[in-house]
Amino acid sequence: MLAVLVPLFDENMAVKSYSLFSRKKNIFTNPLLSTTEINDSVGQIDGLEIIDNVGVNTLSKDKELFIPVNCISIFTDIASKCRAPHSRLVLLMDNSLTPDDTYVKRIKELKSDGYKFAISKLKVSDFENYRPVLSLIDYIYLDYTKIDISKAKIYFSKCYPNIKLIAENIQNNDDFEMLKKQGGYHFFEGPFYRVPITKGETEVAPLKVNYLSLLNIVNDPNYDLTKAADIISRDTALVISLLEIVNRMSRNSKITSIRHAAAMLGQRELKKWITTAVAKELCFDKPNEITRLSLLRAKFAENLAPTFDLTLKSEELFLMGLFSVLDIILSKPMDEAITMVNVSKDISQALLEQKGDFYKVLYFIKMYEGADFNEINRLEIVDKTDVSKVYDAYKESLKWYRDLFF
Repeated sequence: MLAVLVPLFDENMAVKSYSLFSRKKNIFTNPLLSTTEINDSVGQIDGLEIIDNVGVNTLSKDKELFIPVNCISIFTDIASKCRAPHSRLVLLMDNSLTPDDTYVKRIKELKSDGYKFAISKLKVSDFENYRPVLSLIDYIYLDYTKIDISKAKIYFSKCYPNIKLIAENIQNNDDFEMLKKQGGYHFFEGPFYRVPITKGETEVAPLKVNYLSLLNIVNDPNYDLTKAADIISRDTALVISLLEIVNRMSRNSKITSIRHAAAMLGQRELKKWITTAVAKELCFDKPNEITRLSLLRAKFAENLAPTFDLTLKSEELFLMGLFSVLDIILSKPMDEAITMVNVSKDISQALLEQKGDFYKVLYFIKMYEGADFNEINRLEIVDKTDVSKVYDAYKESLKWYRDLFF
C-alpha cells in the first residue's frame, strides 16, 4: 500500500489544498494494472485513513482535499469511509468515468450530499462528449504540456464559467511564473516548488546566521549546552518555543533562565527540539510548503532508516531530510548552502553528489512525495526494498508534523 498527499498552490505559492494519490499493488508484479486507468484498489478509496488519523484541519485548514474515485468506488458509501465534512472533499475523477447517464446520476446524488467534483486527463476532443459531466464539475485539471491551455481557458470561461481551472504538471518556476502571469488559474500543481536553486543572494539574514550557528553547535556529539542556550536567548521566538515545551514537561518547576530551561531538557532532547524549531524559523519567509517539505522529509527519512538497513543512522537521516531544501531556504546553490552547516560526509555526499546510501533514501522520498509509484515499485524489485512499512512510516511522519503545529 502506497499513499501520499500532493500540494496544490495558489498564485502566491501558499498551499491551499492537497490531492491524495494511492496505489495498493506493485504494478510490475501485477502487470495487468498497467493496461487500465482504473484505480487498482477497485471499490476502495485507499489512503483515506491519512485524513481521519491525521485530521483534515492539519492538512489543509479550511480548504478542500481532492480524493480520487473510479468507476466502481464512486458508488461506495463514501461518507462511512471518511469522516471529514462533505464540503471539504472534492471527488477527483478521470476519463475512466464515461459521460453515461449512470455516472451522471451518481454525481448528482453525491453533489446533493455536499460533495464537490473535479476531473482530470480529459483531451480536448473529449470536451464536447463530456458536457453532461462538465456541467456538474467544480474543478478541472489542465496539463499545459499536452493542451493549449490558453485556448482551453477561453473555452471554459465561455461554456463553463463556474469551473475552476487547475494548471498541473508544472515542472519549473519559469513556467509557474508564466502561467501565473496569464491568469485564470485557481490552483497550480507540480514539482516546480522543489527545483534546486542555481543562483541566489550573497548574504544570509542575521537571524538565519544565528540559527545555522545553533545547528552547528548541536551537531557536535558533545556540544556545550550553555552555548546553545546563549544563542537561543538571542531570538524571542525560540525562547518562547523552548519555554512552552519545558513547561509541558514539568509544570511545577520554576524556570529561572534560558540555560536552566535548556538544562531541564538535556542534551539529547534539546538537540531534537532545536533541529525542528530552527527549521521552522529558517523557513519563515518561504512558502508554507517549504517548511512542511523540510520537516516531513526529515521525519520520513528517520522513519525509513530500518527499511534501508540504516537504523543506527536515523538521526543523521533526519538532518539530511531537513537540509534537503537548504538551498531553497537560504536562496543559495546547495554547494554554498551546505558549507554553512556542519554535516557528516554521508549527508554532504547525498546532497551534493547524489551518491551513497543516504542518497538512496532521499531519492526514494522524492519519488514517493511526487507520487511516482511506478519508480517506487521498480525500486522495490531492483533494489529489493521492502516497502511494506513505508506507508506506516509516512503516516507517522504526518502525525509527528501535526503534533508540532497543532
